[in-house]
Amino acid sequence: MRGMFSSKFASGQSDFPVKPTPQSDALGNISSVIHQPNPAGSGQGSVQCISPAGLHRMAYLTWGDPQNPNVLLCVHGLTRRGSDFAQLARAMSDRYYVVCPDVVGRGNSDHLVNPMLYGVPQYVSDMVTLIAHLKPKQLDWFGTSMGGLIGMVLAGLPNQPIQRLLLNDVGPRIEPAFFMRLMKYLSKPVVFATQEEGLAYVNELTTTFGRHSLEQLRELNLPQLIQKQDKWHLHYDPQINAPIMASNPMTALAGEKALWNSFDAIQVPTLIVRGVESDLLSSATVTEMLSRNPHAKSVEIPEAGHAPAFILPNHIHIAREFFSNLK
Repeated sequence: MRGMFSSKFASGQSDFPVKPTPQSDALGNISSVIHQPNPAGSGQGSVQCISPAGLHRMAYLTWGDPQNPNVLLCVHGLTRRGSDFAQLARAMSDRYYVVCPDVVGRGNSDHLVNPMLYGVPQYVSDMVTLIAHLKPKQLDWFGTSMGGLIGMVLAGLPNQPIQRLLLNDVGPRIEPAFFMRLMKYLSKPVVFATQEEGLAYVNELTTTFGRHSLEQLRELNLPQLIQKQDKWHLHYDPQINAPIMASNPMTALAGEKALWNSFDAIQVPTLIVRGVESDLLSSATVTEMLSRNPHAKSVEIPEAGHAPAFILPNHIHIAREFFSNLK
């Protein structure tokens, strides 16, 4: 995951020429993507965003009253999608209009024609477009893994809109053990003959999310699968790993330094949530984060690694407590 945050990508540069061409994916035109049914109680929408390669559409799910001026933006991890937050969104919709985007290249959002643009700078740009569309009076942010990094970078900018930030099992430093585990599954395409076969695969990948029942895992992970040409595939563009595969120790170090600079600049209440068994966010990194930013505090979740799914009542309680003081 470190390749998404190198200084080269932070500057918006890439190694590939960019031409404004129609969006496409590895299996054909983006129009071939099958949209999954929305989770119970959700609405949907989309915004048109821009990259150096042209225009693309970012889809999102919603819960709660669209007229509520208090917005909670929930942003998912690298290979996940907005439906991950269905349980949390239902629980928070009494206080917020909860908006859960599918980051570009995932779920019902378009894929990018230039895969080297899959990185935090593009994701931050897309979120700014979404926020401008929503026009919230108060904006709070819940970010899991990559979604936390997007929030961290945005919250570290001058005149940024976030008023409270929850970082779910992520910080400026990504542990090498996690990077190696990520490469084992992200670098190989997978196709399944049946939906149940695909579900078993995704369930295995998400054992680190916490101790969940089969019913909870089914609701969480069925949206990760889409059917194309009588086969089942994971919902994301296989090329989201292009910047990661192109990374090297030098760019990774530069990316970490840039993330620390963003974190140090955050001036809003920030909660760092760490799964006790996390292989991405170490306790030492959390200690350093707390020492560097007086606006941050932390909590650990037992019986979870990377990253707590926030579908269990005790996890959701943490979020409700942190986001309790609406202005």
